Amino acid sequence: MGNIFKPGVTRPLPPGAKIVDRNGKRIATWTDSKGKKRQGEVTHSDPPRLRQEASVYHARFRDGGGALRQVSTGCKSRDAAQAVLAGLQRRAEQVRAGTLTAAESTVADRVDTPVAEHIDAYISHLSRKHGRGARPSTSKGHVENVRRDLTVAVAECRFERLRGLNREAVAAWVSRLRSLPDSATVDGEGNVLVPCRPAPRTINARLASLTAWGNWLVDSRRVLSNPFARLGKTAGVEAGDDIRRKRRAFTEGELLRLIAVARLRPVAEYGRSTVKNDTKPEQKKSRATWKREELSFATVQAAAERGRTCLKPEVLSRLEHSGRERALLYAVLVTTGLRKGELTALTLDDVVLDEGSPAIMLPAVHAKSGKAARLPLRADVAGEVRAWVAEKFQAGESGTARLFNVPTKLAKILYRDLQAADIPRRDKRGRIVDVHAMRGTFGTHLARAGVDPVTLKTLMRHGRIETTMKFYVDDSLLETDEAVAKLPAVFANSSGTGLGPTTKSGTRAVALDVALAPGRSLSPVSLCGTCDDRIDCDAIVAKALHVADSATKAGETEGWLTGLEPATPRITI
Repeated sequence: MGNIFKPGVTRPLPPGAKIVDRNGKRIATWTDSKGKKRQGEVTHSDPPRLRQEASVYHARFRDGGGALRQVSTGCKSRDAAQAVLAGLQRRAEQVRAGTLTAAESTVADRVDTPVAEHIDAYISHLSRKHGRGARPSTSKGHVENVRRDLTVAVAECRFERLRGLNREAVAAWVSRLRSLPDSATVDGEGNVLVPCRPAPRTINARLASLTAWGNWLVDSRRVLSNPFARLGKTAGVEAGDDIRRKRRAFTEGELLRLIAVARLRPVAEYGRSTVKNDTKPEQKKSRATWKREELSFATVQAAAERGRTCLKPEVLSRLEHSGRERALLYAVLVTTGLRKGELTALTLDDVVLDEGSPAIMLPAVHAKSGKAARLPLRADVAGEVRAWVAEKFQAGESGTARLFNVPTKLAKILYRDLQAADIPRRDKRGRIVDVHAMRGTFGTHLARAGVDPVTLKTLMRHGRIETTMKFYVDDSLLETDEAVAKLPAVFANSSGTGLGPTTKSGTRAVALDVALAPGRSLSPVSLCGTCDDRIDCDAIVAKALHVADSATKAGETEGWLTGLEPATPRITI
């Protein structure tokens, strides 16, 4: 038999409570917020705590496996708690009788627990989970993103208990998000009255977090089935071209200018000439009457020469070293496809230069995919890297030292280098160049060089070639015009002045009045124009026209062109 009871609990002492001894017991007296005097027994712990009775009843019973369990009923009423106990005992009897599985009983125990508890348990599970490849744990940034996504989704869908989880509420929430305006509405004090519509990527990320959470609820036997299975397929938003930053690739000329400027600019900054500032002519003796000239690709070399003459030897050596490191850093990024974080983590031991084919060995723990990779180095880049590594070892650095000192503000440094190299950061199509655009430049120039898709995907370290082609290949640098020009000619007159009277074999092509006749569709084979001499074009065209004329005489409105190679679709006569 089971029973219900209110267990004892301890709480911190109320502010201003006084402790007195009464009949061997420690009693605390205080005045509550309503001015009423209260008292309660105090523990002998340090610090002392107030001993009280729980506000809700708990139930003690034996489950289907015979184990003694104690759970909270969540009821303040004794009668309601008795009803909950009766339901728990009834379910235990069903498990013992075999009409209810232990898994179903476990799920039934948790359907009425608050959703927040299950989110906290899932986040704790993610924090302890092994990361990709050799990574010891999941990224902290990913864990925080999942926590935020789940918290927002549960609050917007008003999920309070596991029993209430359903995909219809999520679909309605997504519809509300999509109906929001493009820009937020704020009042005079800057408070947001109506938020703006989230990007499709943001919505889909939240749906993905819900689906992963639902899978974990099933694995941990909290629910029997995932209420958010395939949520992205049914309620997701088509992202299309929704890319937060539309990047473009560097051209060959831009790369040469960028690396040259990166090499010179640290010293050139100290050799910039002065120009008059005409905006404040009234301050004749003020610093505001002149300013330093902005660097450009035409002036950066001369400015570097002036800087070398005015800097102290130790400062000049440090700046020369910084410029050389930055230029080499850019060159490695654009010829290996490394990400900034991966490059930052590389050590001297990760560079293999003694073998016949120099390469960078990216450890799995630092790779985004969690998989180790071998990144070949071009011969010219390998020569510079070899000299760079040798100098570091000569300076007394160990093999665990960083290959490059990648600045935390590399993005801002790159923007200044772009300005000095006369490279626009944003083009006419709104696309930008940044540090990650160097990875896109790597993929674009590989595709432009005719590298096959399998090799391209391998070098980019992508799981699917679609990812490479969609996000990391700049089609504006591909030789699309030259590629189209390599297609076989489709008209007899290769000069492009119109349909010629004869084909390559000298036979008559289809006349314009036949090809453009109203109500008659023409088979593509009749416009071959450059067909092989072994193919009897006259016979093919004659047969096509014969079939069409026969169908017209028979009064047919639709028919099949049979006996032609290749097969043609249904045509209208």
